[in-house]
Amino acid sequence: MNVLIISPGYPADMPEFTRGLAEAGARVIGVGDSGTDSLPGLVRRCLDEYIQVRSLWDTQAVIGELHGRLRGRSLDRVECLWEPGIMLAAELRAHFGLEGQDIEQAHRFRDKEAMKQALDAAGIRTPHHVAVDSVAGCWEAAEKIGFPVIIKPIAGAGSADTYRVDSRDDLRAVLPRLRHVPTVSVEEFVDGEEYTFDTITAGGEIAYYNIAWYRPRPLIARSNEWISPQVIALRDVERDEFADGVRMGFDVIAALGFDTGFTHMEWYRKADGEVVFGEIGARPPGAHQVDQMKYACDFDVFRAWGEAVTRGRLELDIERRYNVATIYKRARGVGRITHMEGADALQQRFGEHVVWNTLLPPGTPRRDWRKTLVSDGFVMLRHPDLAKTLEMADAVGSELHLFAE
Repeated sequence: MNVLIISPGYPADMPEFTRGLAEAGARVIGVGDSGTDSLPGLVRRCLDEYIQVRSLWDTQAVIGELHGRLRGRSLDRVECLWEPGIMLAAELRAHFGLEGQDIEQAHRFRDKEAMKQALDAAGIRTPHHVAVDSVAGCWEAAEKIGFPVIIKPIAGAGSADTYRVDSRDDLRAVLPRLRHVPTVSVEEFVDGEEYTFDTITAGGEIAYYNIAWYRPRPLIARSNEWISPQVIALRDVERDEFADGVRMGFDVIAALGFDTGFTHMEWYRKADGEVVFGEIGARPPGAHQVDQMKYACDFDVFRAWGEAVTRGRLELDIERRYNVATIYKRARGVGRITHMEGADALQQRFGEHVVWNTLLPPGTPRRDWRKTLVSDGFVMLRHPDLAKTLEMADAVGSELHLFAE
C-alpha cells in the first residue's frame, strides 16, 4: 500500500506515526515544505520517498508537484494528523479519487460551527452557539445566549484565542484581542469537569478509545501561569460516571461519518451528571497525550494506528493497566532556567512510577507558557490506583519548582 503522509516530521508526534505506518507494512511517501535535511532521523529512516513542495498551503501547486514526482504511480491513501493540513488531505483524496475523509467531512471537523450544527441535527447535546464575524455579532450572540460565554475561533486548535467572558465589561476587554480572527463561535459556558474521548477508528468502528481528565480544565490552566496543568489518562474508563460520555463519543463518530484514523474529542460532565459535547478533531491529541495511552496500556499506539490505516482493523488485545498522569511545569521568572527544587526528593519517593521526565535543564531558555502546554517540560508517571496517581501528580505539581532569570 502506498500511503502519502502530510508533514511527516512535524508536529512532535509525527515521526512516531510515520514509523507506525512503515512498521504496519506501508510504503510511506512524505510530503512537506521543509528540506530533507531538516527531517528527524527517524522520519528519514522510515520514509520510502520524500517530496518537498514550495508550500503546503497552495493545493494546486502540491497536486502539480505530486503528479510530477509520482510519474504515474498510484496512491492508496492520504493521511494527515496535523490540524492545519486536514483540508489539504481531503482535497488530495478528492483529486486522486481515494477513500478516506472527504472535503465535506473534513470541513465539519475543521469548522466548529458546522461541526456543532451537524451534531445538533443528530440530537447530540452541544453548547448553545452562534458563529459571528463582527463586533456587533459578538454582542448580539452574547446577549442572546447569556453570560458567561466562551468565545473561540471556529477553525482553531486547542484553547488558543479562547476566552471566558463573564460580563459586558469582559466582552469589551476581549474583543480587541480577537481582531485577527475572522470568525468566532460564541458559546454557552458549560460548568463541569472536562475530559477527552480519543479513538483509533477502523472502517467506521471504534477499535480503541481513551479517556483523559483535565485538571484543571484547559481554559483555567491557560489563564493562570502559576498552575501546573495535569492530564490524567484513566484506567477505569467503564465507570458509571463516564458511560454517557462514552456513548456520546460513539454517537459523534457516527454522526460525523468518521471512517479510519485518529480522533480527539473533548466533552464536559456537569455536576448534575449531564454530558455536553465540546469539540472534536480528526487527529490525535497533542502535548504527548498519545504517549500517555502507550504507557497506560503498554502497547504501540503509533503502530496500532498504522495497522488501522493499512489493514482496516486492529488485531490487538489491549489491556488497560495504569492511570497515567502528565504534569506540565512552568518556571518562575523570565529568561533561562537557573535551577530546580524538589526534583531529587520526588524522584526518591516516586521514581519507580516515573516513566518520562522532560524538564528543561539549567541554561535552557524558558518557553512561552501561553503558546505550549508542554511549557518548560513535564513529568509523566503511572500507577494502577487512581487515588495514588492523583496523590503523586499533586505532589509534583506543588513540590517541584523551576526557576528562571
